[in-house]
Amino acid sequence: MKRVGIGVIGCGNISSAYLTAAKKFPILDIVALSDANPAAAEGRAAEFGLPARSVDAVLSDPAVEIVLNLTVPNAHVEVGLKALAAGKHVYSEKPLGVALTEARALIDAAAARALRVGCAPDTFLGGAQQTARQWVDEGLIGRPIGGTAFFMCPGHERWHPNPGFYYLGGGGPMLDMGPYYVTALVNCLGPVASVSGVATRTRPERIATSKPLAGMRIPVEVSTHVTGTLLFAAGAAVSMTMSFDVPRHRHVPIELYGETGSLIVPDPNYFGGEIEFADAAEGWREIATRHAYADGNYRILGVADMAQAIRTGRPHRASGALALHVLEVMEAFQTSSDAGKSVAISTRPERPAPMPASLAVGELD
Repeated sequence: MKRVGIGVIGCGNISSAYLTAAKKFPILDIVALSDANPAAAEGRAAEFGLPARSVDAVLSDPAVEIVLNLTVPNAHVEVGLKALAAGKHVYSEKPLGVALTEARALIDAAAARALRVGCAPDTFLGGAQQTARQWVDEGLIGRPIGGTAFFMCPGHERWHPNPGFYYLGGGGPMLDMGPYYVTALVNCLGPVASVSGVATRTRPERIATSKPLAGMRIPVEVSTHVTGTLLFAAGAAVSMTMSFDVPRHRHVPIELYGETGSLIVPDPNYFGGEIEFADAAEGWREIATRHAYADGNYRILGVADMAQAIRTGRPHRASGALALHVLEVMEAFQTSSDAGKSVAISTRPERPAPMPASLAVGELD
């Protein structure tokens, strides 16, 4: 099968994980790297033995079929629209956009040009998340009735080398970490019907403690503690909290409750992790992972799946429709908090096709 040319725009912190994982997928051909800061592209290109080019050169290169958009969240839609205008499919880091209205414009532009949009996270394609979904689909816990989802920490200013953007418009714990959790829940339970949320901002500024910007004052423009309930179209109600304000806690990332049992789903920021099951008769016990992509960081799996889908003509799994739904759900927490009432979700994507359990690493169908 002919390889698919990938042009990368954005060579920041996350690009290293993508480029490392790309070597595991024969379908991918990384054509060139680019960044608004040429030095960033040149540094990453030297590290991985790849050519560095200008953004315009990547967009105009006929060998590039997919633009991998690894820019900061506020630039995701702007760069995506440029890629589509250049006739390229686009796969974006999460979130799809920082507001639903701009993300819809991206999806509409792609549809008008018969081009594809994909979006992170792709961790839901990992072995642990796929195994958890399979057990839900096979009825291990019975009809799903509820669950919990938690990401809570003291804030990214403790470790990130440049944490300011996490607290500006387009940042915050929901848009940063929410994509992993909402996507994992939709993968297991289907689309969300409504959201009831409360969003708070505990202090107007943060102090960076990570190098090289330790001591820098960071203004906070977004809610930093977001909590509420997702009501799924199939009937399950899941409590969710995303926070940069919690010093420490003892919640697991995701639990799903059914009429006959409960399932612990591992951290959706990773491809692997321990799955556990319990019912009324017996306590928690571990369930073996059935699927590939559970033993490392495969943070380009969604791009590879999209490339394979382009070649074979099937839908890709980490789709723009899924990402748009996830963004609508996340935005609804703030909307609900501001309005003091639940918010109906208008998008209804199909659940992505499951990954076959028989795959080996590098395989996608």
